[in-house]
Amino acid sequence: MKVAQERSRSRGTELDKIFSVIDWFIPSRLRFERSELSLSRNFVFTHLSGPLLSQSILIFLYLSDKQGGWPIWVIVACVWAFWLLPFVLKFTGNLYLSALLSVELLAFVSLFGAFFYGGASSPFLPWLIVSLLLGFFYLSKRPAIVLGMFAFNLLVFFCAFLMFDFAQRVPREELATVGWISIFSATVYMAWMAVYYASMLSMRSELVREMEHHRETMMRLREAKELADEANRSRSIFLAKMSHEFRTPLNAVIGYSEIVLENIELRDQDEQKRKDLLSINAAGKHLLSLLTDVLDLSRIEGDKTDVVIQAADLNGFVDDVVSNTRSLVMSNGNKLVVDCAPKLGVFSTDVTKLRQAALNLVSNAAKFTTNGTITLAVRRERSSVGDWINIQVRDTGIGIAQEDIGKLFSNFRQASAATAKTYGGTGLGLAHSQKLCGFIGGRISVESELGKGSTFTIRVPAALAADTASGSEPPLARIGQSRLIAA
Repeated sequence: MKVAQERSRSRGTELDKIFSVIDWFIPSRLRFERSELSLSRNFVFTHLSGPLLSQSILIFLYLSDKQGGWPIWVIVACVWAFWLLPFVLKFTGNLYLSALLSVELLAFVSLFGAFFYGGASSPFLPWLIVSLLLGFFYLSKRPAIVLGMFAFNLLVFFCAFLMFDFAQRVPREELATVGWISIFSATVYMAWMAVYYASMLSMRSELVREMEHHRETMMRLREAKELADEANRSRSIFLAKMSHEFRTPLNAVIGYSEIVLENIELRDQDEQKRKDLLSINAAGKHLLSLLTDVLDLSRIEGDKTDVVIQAADLNGFVDDVVSNTRSLVMSNGNKLVVDCAPKLGVFSTDVTKLRQAALNLVSNAAKFTTNGTITLAVRRERSSVGDWINIQVRDTGIGIAQEDIGKLFSNFRQASAATAKTYGGTGLGLAHSQKLCGFIGGRISVESELGKGSTFTIRVPAALAADTASGSEPPLARIGQSRLIAA
């Protein structure tokens, strides 16, 4: 067993050495595709070993041609020139050019040798058939060129025959022996090419089977994706319906608790009842906000979302965001700082979606910051690449670890389990905001350092175009569909 393994290892090492020599001639760009590498290796191998098969013919002609002279040396030069073709492949990187030169050289030397040695019964003629077959093998994509070259060479050969007749430099009876050698050499050469062609067909059939396997896998994946999409749509519709159904009794609970609270405060009754009612009211409002997040998400994922483009004053927009979030920011002892130019001008977008995204970011900052500073900075960038609005929300809160930033914009995901446990929430706010910005051609980016705070930046076009609103994909995959409405 060990002896067999050693022999196998030895054969593998020898093959590696042979391939290393062959691969030296093959340019790197031909090594990426398996079929091109295999074809290039076969070309180099046959052109290094093939001329060896014809050396016995050259020696016989050299000894038999009593006249000597230039014809034998032309044939010798042409045969030895085949050894140069691997170098042509290496330095040009063009297998097509190298194969073209090979076919033409083989056709020429076959007809040239037939003209001077034996005519129609020349030992060189079998190699003319080999040249034609090699032409179709290497240049199969250009058969017209192969046939044109073959026809041109035959025409020149026929014209030379008409003008000068065949030269009889070696008696035909002496050429019989070398004829058998030539036929044997051509047979060995073509047998090798046939074996290689069979292996190529086998490899292609394996590739076809592999492609069929991948096609079947792709079809199964597509069916699974369609089922998952349908399940996702069904889930979104279910969430929308259930959220809507929950909102009605919740509003009633919140409303009645506020009525009872007013009556208790007017009558100055039991303080404990007042605290209990305040807890009921706060819990109801909190649950209502969670349901609102789920309902907003289900609307985006399950139904068509309208993009209503309207013009608005950017400074007025900032004032609106500040007035809606100031009390929430200050409830945790935070200070709200507004940083924007006095005249930012008019912008055109879906103001409602942009306002909702900005409110979500400021509310998020207020939630995770205590006795700190929250800065709302708004900039307008006009340049050759377009007119853009940057809305930046910076806080000095708990911050986010770098490994957790990638989770922020996923549905029902928060930065960490500890954050979700401490601060609560559905994990939908940032995902919802990113989708809203995506509908109006923008996106949200984030920079954060754990324990030092976070910076969220909304970047949207100042003048929303129809194709941006309804046709193009946002930077993150858009789940819903949008419909453009000009206000």
